[in-house]
Amino acid sequence: MGKSAYAKAGVNLEVSNHLKSGLNKMLKAASRPEVLGKVGGFGGLFALKSSKYKQPILVSSVDGVGTKLKVAFAMNRHHTIGQDLVNHCVDDIAVLGAEPLFFLDYLGTGELKPKVFDEIIAGFAQGCAENNCALIGGETAQMPGFYQKGEYDVSGTIVGVVDKAKMLDGRGIKPGDAIIGIASSGLHTNGYSLARKVFFETLKLKPRTRVSELGCSVGDELLKVHRSYGPLVQALLKSYNKPKAARIIKGLAHITGGGFIDNIPRVLPKKCAVKIERGSWPVLPVFELIEKHGKVDNLEMHQVFNMGIGMTAIVSGERSDGVLRSIRRHGHEAWIIGEVTKGNGKVKLA
Repeated sequence: MGKSAYAKAGVNLEVSNHLKSGLNKMLKAASRPEVLGKVGGFGGLFALKSSKYKQPILVSSVDGVGTKLKVAFAMNRHHTIGQDLVNHCVDDIAVLGAEPLFFLDYLGTGELKPKVFDEIIAGFAQGCAENNCALIGGETAQMPGFYQKGEYDVSGTIVGVVDKAKMLDGRGIKPGDAIIGIASSGLHTNGYSLARKVFFETLKLKPRTRVSELGCSVGDELLKVHRSYGPLVQALLKSYNKPKAARIIKGLAHITGGGFIDNIPRVLPKKCAVKIERGSWPVLPVFELIEKHGKVDNLEMHQVFNMGIGMTAIVSGERSDGVLRSIRRHGHEAWIIGEVTKGNGKVKLA
């Protein structure tokens, strides 16, 4: 039998169905006991154990990985993209104190390539397994003529839960509180349009060109996986934010698009500001190269990139040294990088 009319139009349902048939085996590790049914239904089912919570609040977020995908295409490396997306979404809800429950992915492409599909989904599954998050469904769309050959786009939606009384909303933040910066792995998933312009257009490097300052190729550096802080956040909240006691961990900010300048103010109460001490942590070489060769103003660097700090924690000034030691014991590099001051909700770089 020849190709179907739909296959001739560019949509191969046979390939799609064959790939989807292997999903349940691939996603076995990315599940939780609350998941009902199998992946592939019209909707994903999750039985929330509400008895675990006094007043459960569901927390959701949706995101993509931007033009980091262009680097993945150039390197023909796709397994880290799924991890990037899951970890980014986990971090977005972690700042509210939420633990992840389940994740849904979207993959759109012009032509479905089995090897690429398997790598991406394996990355989603690995990211979910590492964050104790169930991958309960998604959408794979074949759209011939919509994407350039060999390219695709991904996005993901996460849902988590936090007890209302334990939710982090910035309450209690006051002048004198300390800002702890927790190390990133690199660019994470933001600033790639500028980074690509500097490395590939200004410096005319190839993705596989090794750069001594980086200790690896440009592509390897730019594809470093977005770090998840979810397990760390849950451990810190359990240790420091006891019921009916004053909060030690008062606020968290995920340093994504907008850098320090736009993200930290999202958790500040009125009449508070933040002073960040430049030089209080080691800036990663990738950011130094972008700033130097892109001739980017240092203030703009802190508004576009994370500069080596993937998440900031606003903590009680008196307990900051203890919190810092705890973060380091959990395997994360961290530094006290600033403090809360009186002000108008803005971030000042000192």
